[in-house]
Amino acid sequence: MTDPGSNLRRRQRKERLFRAAGFFATGVGVLFLGVFFTSLVAKGASAFTQTYIKLEITLSSELLAPGGEYDSLAADADAVVRNALTRLFPEVTDRSGRRDLARLVSIGAAYQVRELVEARPGLLDSTVSLWVPAAASIDMLVKGQVDASLGQSLRRVSDAQLNWVRELRQQGLLERRFNSALFTSGDSSEPELAGIRGALVGSFLMLVVTLSLAFPVGVAAAIYLEEFAPRNRWTDIIEVNINNLAAVPSIVFGLLGLAMFINLFGLPRSAPLVGGLVLTLMTLPTIIIASRAALKSVPPSIREAALGVGASRMQTVFHHVLPLAMPGMLTGTIIGMAQALGETAPLLMIGMVAFIVDIPGGPMDPSTVLPVQVYLWADSPERAFVERTSAAIIVLLAFLIAMNTFAVIMRRRFERRW
Repeated sequence: MTDPGSNLRRRQRKERLFRAAGFFATGVGVLFLGVFFTSLVAKGASAFTQTYIKLEITLSSELLAPGGEYDSLAADADAVVRNALTRLFPEVTDRSGRRDLARLVSIGAAYQVRELVEARPGLLDSTVSLWVPAAASIDMLVKGQVDASLGQSLRRVSDAQLNWVRELRQQGLLERRFNSALFTSGDSSEPELAGIRGALVGSFLMLVVTLSLAFPVGVAAAIYLEEFAPRNRWTDIIEVNINNLAAVPSIVFGLLGLAMFINLFGLPRSAPLVGGLVLTLMTLPTIIIASRAALKSVPPSIREAALGVGASRMQTVFHHVLPLAMPGMLTGTIIGMAQALGETAPLLMIGMVAFIVDIPGGPMDPSTVLPVQVYLWADSPERAFVERTSAAIIVLLAFLIAMNTFAVIMRRRFERRW
């Protein structure tokens, strides 16, 4: 005869082992998540600052306005910047030394001079103080990501540039400031000038298109299938296909968008409108399935009570069932939009991998999105793009958290009404 006490102890031992396995699995997940975020912040935090060098720049009309008036095509802003650097270090006279000296600052310094003269042409032949961005290699040096103890052949910064950076620091002409260009500029081949504004705007426009189409269509389809559609072979086929579409690889939707929206309908490549249409097709199954589950969770007594007091089928669904199911529908929409925000493969198929410098002004303008921007920067050989890749991922996660927070707040507002 089996001892009841031993059976109880055996069950309790199994329960303790199961709890321990659960705690271990949770701990491992939290550990990996912590390592991921620690590594991400360690690599990307420095991208939110940029090294700047203060120059006393003489806006010579001979170089900037050789014809008497400023002409952006004829203006030699690079020579103006080089002259300012030469005045800081007059001892540099040889050609190779001046070439290294010019590499202290970014090519963005010349753009900055042009923009200043275009905005204020009266400053010609005067001297102004400008904080200009340092070159990517100098920025990496100042941030401690270049080992100065290595030999000159093993680093991108020469010994002379090391000495010049030390002198600039001692004179107070070199500072690290908040990198506003990261949020105000589009993409660039120069790391110190590259920004994510174009990708942010492109992601926002694409999500607006996706949400505007996927949410109403997905909810309407779920209401029809759950509340009005007859139970027959055709609705069974539709349900099976919806469930299958939720498991289709995302790149297949990219191929569909390429064939339909671009090749057949002639919509522009790399446009947020096309990206939104492709992601709408991809997120619709998720929203429909979640919305149907939310409708099923509404107690049948709600429907029976509404019908019992004389409400029509339409009034029952839209006045009583739908408001109660809306929080669950919003949850499904959050999941679908989060999936859309992080997708890259289908967008690569419709040309959103193109190098886009200009900020898109509408859903038909060429654009890129944050996940694709991360992909492009991660593939770049420039070391300075490593920190910008991590910074873009941080911004992407913040964007996702902000979007989800807004959706959760809206969901709770619906929950408080009932």
